[in-house]
Amino acid sequence: MTTAEFIIGHSADDADERKKEARKILWALLAALGIHLLIGYGLAVYGGLLYAPFTVAEEDKPVELNFVDLPSTSQKNTMFIPNDESKQTETPKEKTFESNANSIAASEQTATGDLPLPSQNGSDRTALDLTSQNASLAQEGAQPKPSIAPQQEATPQPSAQPTPESKSDALAMLTKPTPRPSAASTPQQQKSSFNPYKERTRLAGAITNRGISAVNAVGTPRGRYEKAMYDAVGSRWYFYMQQRGELASLGTARVSFVIDRNGHVQNLKIISNDSNESFANVCLQSIMEIKLPPIPEDVASTLPPEGLDEVISFTMFPN
Repeated sequence: MTTAEFIIGHSADDADERKKEARKILWALLAALGIHLLIGYGLAVYGGLLYAPFTVAEEDKPVELNFVDLPSTSQKNTMFIPNDESKQTETPKEKTFESNANSIAASEQTATGDLPLPSQNGSDRTALDLTSQNASLAQEGAQPKPSIAPQQEATPQPSAQPTPESKSDALAMLTKPTPRPSAASTPQQQKSSFNPYKERTRLAGAITNRGISAVNAVGTPRGRYEKAMYDAVGSRWYFYMQQRGELASLGTARVSFVIDRNGHVQNLKIISNDSNESFANVCLQSIMEIKLPPIPEDVASTLPPEGLDEVISFTMFPN
């Protein structure tokens, strides 16, 4: 008779196997823990070696002191404003502006602002005009005449801060130049009767001295040279606007250029223009054709080597 046994549990051999497996697992865990500790320590040491040189270098780097050449306050150029030479006064005690003739600050109204300007009523244009007048060309013996059609006015004004150049405007000026007129049709640079168009500007200034609107301005050799330059440009500009003004649209063109020590125009370019190409061409041509004497030595000595840096704004606006 055959007997079969069904034994519940494990034999002695199975118990030994289980102990061996447990020991293997324990050693594996200890080994893994050791490996992780070694890796962590290695990373810490490596990181310290990697960043230590940079930290030391940063700490040892000396403070840098940069010297910048600044212009002397005695040679700092003040803003130019033209004056009527027939109304020249004694030299003011304070030089706020540079000009072709002296003037002493005065205001027709009580001070209403903080600027070194008179307070007055007028238009809200950006120009700094203390009076109003029509334009007249520089033709000896000629009577002053309006330089443009009654429905619109225009005026060139000196500008203090140039803006970035418009590439499209500059390209248009270079690709389609306006033909130069003959010598017989070119306006002559005569000082006798030229006057730019002016429209009295609304101002809120700090001047308290009562009188006809004026600013503290000192007539200097540079101021007189700049006045001659503006008159030369302005007389040509009004002349060409009389001929081709109907082709121009409303807007402002700002042009930068340099007058070298020989009186020649250099680096002429449009820096902004919200009018059209015809208007910009007139502005460029008016500057290109001026003929100036060499810059006087007493003026040249105060200028950078390249010469007199200028920016002029030309504006066509509705009447």
